[in-house]
Amino acid sequence: MFSINVERTIDKPIETVFDILSDHANYSQFKAIDTSNVLKEGNEQKNGVGAVREIISGDSILHEEIVCYDPPFKLAYKVVKSTPLPYAHELGEILLEDRDGKTHVTWRSKGHIAIFILGSLYFDRQIQKVGSRAFGSILKHIDNMA
Repeated sequence: MFSINVERTIDKPIETVFDILSDHANYSQFKAIDTSNVLKEGNEQKNGVGAVREIISGDSILHEEIVCYDPPFKLAYKVVKSTPLPYAHELGEILLEDRDGKTHVTWRSKGHIAIFILGSLYFDRQIQKVGSRAFGSILKHIDNMA
């Protein structure tokens, strides 16, 4: 099983950080992401519950459905399709907390790669390592934005 937990305090208001993190079509602005698209708009808001975003990073393609959209405090998603590795995704959530005009972000993702034996022995560790680096890079990028 992989378990990613990245925390960072960003020197920006909570609404600004939430708007950037929930702008699914523009994730390609982040170093770790090659392309991002909204495949399906949300039920009530474009980027809200029911939205499906496509994230392409290297050879990996993830389709993530937004399952919780509570501006500006929480955004949660579930990987519903992935290639080339099959994800069994349990949790993907971004929690935001206002701290004196800054935003404390906790980004968590849990699951496992659904390949018998090899998934848990090798791929889960790789996903945890790469995912932690990618989430941290995205949050650092947001902190450094003008």
